Amino acid sequence: MSSPSFRFGAALLSSGSSRSKWIARVQEVKDLGYDVLQAGDHFGMPAPFPSLVAAGEVPGIGLGTYVLNAGIQHPAYLARDVADIWRLTDGRLELGLGAGYVPAEFEAAGLPFGTPGSRLRRLEEVVTELRKLLAAQPDTPRPPILLAGAGDRMMSMAARTADIISFSIVAGFGTGTPEEALASRVQRVREAAGERIADIKLNLFVAGVGAKVADIDLSMLSTAMGVPPETLAELPSVLIGSPQQIADTLLRYREEYGISYISVMEDHMRTFAEVIPLLR
Repeated sequence: MSSPSFRFGAALLSSGSSRSKWIARVQEVKDLGYDVLQAGDHFGMPAPFPSLVAAGEVPGIGLGTYVLNAGIQHPAYLARDVADIWRLTDGRLELGLGAGYVPAEFEAAGLPFGTPGSRLRRLEEVVTELRKLLAAQPDTPRPPILLAGAGDRMMSMAARTADIISFSIVAGFGTGTPEEALASRVQRVREAAGERIADIKLNLFVAGVGAKVADIDLSMLSTAMGVPPETLAELPSVLIGSPQQIADTLLRYREEYGISYISVMEDHMRTFAEVIPLLR
């Protein structure tokens, strides 16, 4: 059985100050060799859906969200927006969803933050209802759905419902070494998916790329997560080495874990672009 081809996404956090600058950045993402432009969804960032429609002017690149907070989405309105973006971008949309983890975003929407379990149940409800609403439309829009997270219940739910499962930055935390923790989560997905696993793409969200640890600024992540940069540097989502060494690491991840879709944060997309030709 042949290994799946690699696929690469670049997660952009801002759209710039004008349409022309945004389009130029989207074109750069494509020119660097990425397959998908992924728009974030937090307060302080541009609205992802308008950004993706504008990005659709650049042909030949996939367009995705990484990731919408399902906890503050209403399935009916989400289905309307997803269907229209699917049409306006000629079927290039990839819909990334998560359970939400920022209390302030729920508060701003007038909704309770709830528990991890209640947020996960809400995510599953949104995905289920969204698919029903899209299937009922005459042209049956069917964007692949990416679910991102790291918790055991999240991994099991995603294995039952997602087209793409993304292992977030925290997927390297857990029992054993960071890579053993990731391997454990991959195994949980495989067990929960059963025969579905052949139809699921596995994604790794990369938070840092550099020739050595000192080259990577992990201070923002360190502050947000309360974890020293030295600890973050050991995670599978932080790639350290020469382009060839990083390519070898990702080839091993594909061989051992089935991970073939790599998403890279905007600050590191140019550095990582040197790796892409080595994996095509």
